[in-house]
Formats: sequence, structure tokens, C-alpha cells
Amino acid sequence: MEETLCSIEFLSDKKGFVARLNSDIGGLREYKASTFDELLSQVMIELQDEFEGLSEM
Repeated sequence: MEETLCSIEFLSDKKGFVARLNSDIGGLREYKASTFDELLSQVMIELQDEFEGLSEM
């Protein structure tokens, strides 16, 4: 059975990049960065921290 763990939306404008994450555990949050690589790193670290706790349960 599949279950949605989170949703991620990536946006860009002239100022940089924005990621909006939404999950049952962390709720809705937003990250901003001037480069996409930096933003992706932030998102990856956040999700890794959040879901590592699930695997320990």
C-alpha cells in the first residue's frame, strides 16, 4: 500500500528559489536560497532528518 509522505513544490523568481514542503510530521514550511543546488541541499537535509526518525519506530 502506498502512502504520501510529503509534498514538495519548487518555485523560482528573479530573487532565487523557494521550496515549500508539507508533511504530517513537520507541517508546512518554506525554504529560500539564491541557487537551486543550495535549496536542494536544504530540502534533502530536512527530509533526511525528518524521515530517519520514522525508520527507528
